[in-house]
Amino acid sequence: MGPICIHCDSQAAIGRAGSVMYNGKSRHIRRRHNTVRQLLSSGIITIDYVKSSDNVSDPLTKGLVREAVERSSKGMGLRLRTSQHGGNSI
Repeated sequence: MGPICIHCDSQAAIGRAGSVMYNGKSRHIRRRHNTVRQLLSSGIITIDYVKSSDNVSDPLTKGLVREAVERSSKGMGLRLRTSQHGGNSI
């Protein structure tokens, strides 16, 4: 089985994932960071950059306009359903 690819829209987070540097502001995430770094170095995961506009997980993390929700839903393989009131709804 190949590595699991994680898509991330934060270049800062991608850069930090492979880094061994810590500062006072990031000490609270050391254990999680070490786990991610170990998974990266062992080839179990990879992290790829994806533009925010192409990030299909955005509707799960923030409020979006309807068009963005529909585009992301389609990207996740979700389909529109017809509401009981005659209009389309997600």
